Amino acid sequence: MSVIALAGCSGAPGVTTSALALLLNWPLQPGRRMILAECDPDGGSVLHGLLQGTLGDRYGLRNLSVAMRKGEFSDAFWRQLIDLSSEEGKQASPRDRLLLPGITDPAQAASLGPVWKVLAQMFRGIDAETEHDVLIDLGRSGAFGPSGVLAEQADTVLVVVRNTLRCLQAAQARVSALEERVGNVGLLIIDEGPYPAGEVQRVLQVPVVATLPYAPDAARVLSDGAEQPRRFEKSALMRAARIGTTPLAQRAAMRRAHLVPGGGR
Repeated sequence: MSVIALAGCSGAPGVTTSALALLLNWPLQPGRRMILAECDPDGGSVLHGLLQGTLGDRYGLRNLSVAMRKGEFSDAFWRQLIDLSSEEGKQASPRDRLLLPGITDPAQAASLGPVWKVLAQMFRGIDAETEHDVLIDLGRSGAFGPSGVLAEQADTVLVVVRNTLRCLQAAQARVSALEERVGNVGLLIIDEGPYPAGEVQRVLQVPVVATLPYAPDAARVLSDGAEQPRRFEKSALMRAARIGTTPLAQRAAMRRAHLVPGGGR
């Protein structure tokens, strides 16, 4: 059971698309579930990207600030989750890949100040008491500021970077600051540029945990709700995401075992 935060930097590295790919490919034993929470203070994108606005704005993080003032936070949280399981998955194990949509307007972030800490505590409680793992999409700025508590409480933080000179330069200060503040920072590379994983690791001084291919056509299925091509689930992007879940889960588990003797809480 893990709480894993994904963060980005300038240059639109693809945090949300990577998070969705991991969510949809995370290996789940019977009875286990994965939650993806869009906690980007600059605004989420899944409602009007992958889901193409079909659910309107009825679900999402913004509703939790109202629920907290009413003392109904926990119940409201579970009501805000959207099931992204495949049709086959829904028949076999309903509601096993869940989404908490983010805010739709960055101005809404001002009302979420008290929510971030409560949400971080809830994620830890979900992880400790139920059969849920949690992915947190922090976007480009969410690992810092008031929402940074989510990164601090995660088992591991994965910074999504493209292996281009521009993106690596933008990532250096951010990765260094995160590693100093929260520790256990790793990298997820979007393989668009010329620099191999070893060079990226040397420059940024944290380990590369996983690599996803630069596959804009497949990525648009997740980022913009584009029509799925045949055998999308076996595309290079989805295969790489499936492979990447293993070292990521292992890294989170090792962190937990290191912090809490015996792996307990």
